[in-house]
Amino acid sequence: MKKNIALVLLMCLILAVAGCGGSTGTTSTSTSTATPVELNISAAASLTSPMNDLKAVYEKDNPNVKLTINYGSSGSLQKQIEEGAPVDVFISAGQKQMDALKTGGLLNDSSIIKLLGNELVLIVPAGKTAITSFADLATDKAAKIGLGEPGSVPAGQYAEETLTNMKILDQVKPKAVYGKDVKEVLAWVEGGNADAGIVYTSDAQGNSKVTVVATAPADSHKAIVYPAAVIKASKNAAEAQKFLDFLASPAAGDVFKKYGFTIIGTKG
Repeated sequence: MKKNIALVLLMCLILAVAGCGGSTGTTSTSTSTATPVELNISAAASLTSPMNDLKAVYEKDNPNVKLTINYGSSGSLQKQIEEGAPVDVFISAGQKQMDALKTGGLLNDSSIIKLLGNELVLIVPAGKTAITSFADLATDKAAKIGLGEPGSVPAGQYAEETLTNMKILDQVKPKAVYGKDVKEVLAWVEGGNADAGIVYTSDAQGNSKVTVVATAPADSHKAIVYPAAVIKASKNAAEAQKFLDFLASPAAGDVFKKYGFTIIGTKG
C-alpha cells in the first residue's frame, strides 16, 4: 500500500514538472521579439543634420530597425540606385532625379511624396562685408565663388537658374568652383577658401562661420522640392513605407523646421 502511494506521488510530481515546462515554452513564444530589419536610406547631403536627429529618434522607438543613411549629391545617389545599389528609401533635393527614377520604373509610385521645401541663399565667410548681394558676384569683389556641380547637385542647378535670370551667369562662371554637394560648398566658405557660395537656407542656419547676405527671389529658380519614395526593389518595403510615413509626420516636421526646411507633405 505504501509503495502504491509513493508511486502515485512520484507520478504527480513528474506531471507537475512537465506542466511547468509546457507553460514556460508558451510564454517564450508570446514574448518573442520582432525580426531585426536594416533599412538603407539614400538622402541628399543637405539633409544630414535633421536626418541624423530623426535616425536616433526612430531607432529608439523601433529597436528592431537599424537605419543606415548614405548622404551625397542627389544625382550621385540617383545613379547608384540605377546601378542596383541596395536602397530602401530615396530622399532627393530635386524633382529631376526622382522623376528619372520614376520613368525608369525603379520606384514604388504610390509612395512618392513631396516632403520638404527650402530656399536658396548667398553666403560669405563670417566677418566679411565686401559682398552684400548676388550682383556683387559679377564684380571684382568676388574672385572665387562656390557652387554645387549643376550636373548632379540640385542646389547648383537652382543657382545657375538664378544667376541666369539675374543675367550675371556669364560673369560668374569663370570664377566658379564646383563642389560635389552643398556641404562641400559650405565648407569652402566656412574656411575662407571661397569668397562666397550659394547653398540652402538649411545649410547656413545657425552656422556661426558664415553669414547669409541675400536670399534668391522665389521666381528666380524652380521651386525647391525634396521628394521622397520607397525603392521598388526594397526587400523591406513595408518597413520602408513605415519610415517614410514617420518622415511625413508632424513630429518629424518639427525637426525639419528647426533646421530651416519648410514642410510640403503632398503625395505624388
